[in-house]
Amino acid sequence: MTNLKLANLSLLILFPIAWFAPLLRAGLLPLFSLDEISTVTAIQALWESDIFLALLVTFLAIFAPILKVVATALIHFDLLSNKTLPTLEVLGKLAMADVFLIAIYIVAAKGVGVGRLETGWGLYLFTACVLGSMLVTHLTKRQLR
Repeated sequence: MTNLKLANLSLLILFPIAWFAPLLRAGLLPLFSLDEISTVTAIQALWESDIFLALLVTFLAIFAPILKVVATALIHFDLLSNKTLPTLEVLGKLAMADVFLIAIYIVAAKGVGVGRLETGWGLYLFTACVLGSMLVTHLTKRQLR
């Protein structure tokens, strides 16, 4: 259980790094440099154009994953009932929805063919954090049985 605690607590550091890391690089024309877009910069841009989508992305990318990590830590330290694990699994799936949203936007933008779009290392880090969090919850559930 100690390794699970450490893995889960490491996500408290890794998730914020993933939020500021470049998810993708985008440019209008192939000859010019690409602008890096992170979760935080994307949310900032969304606040100016679409508040509902900004709230949705903020919840899926920031609040759901960190709430899940904190709640899992509380279970690990016997401060929260393990009956909340099914709810935590749902939070993990919601965080994964954000990864799929980003992937859909990348595919759609590449299909238009107007500019250039490249995935950044932050997308892989965020995806690894979400999958790692889901794995920690799954293994915690197995150990508590």
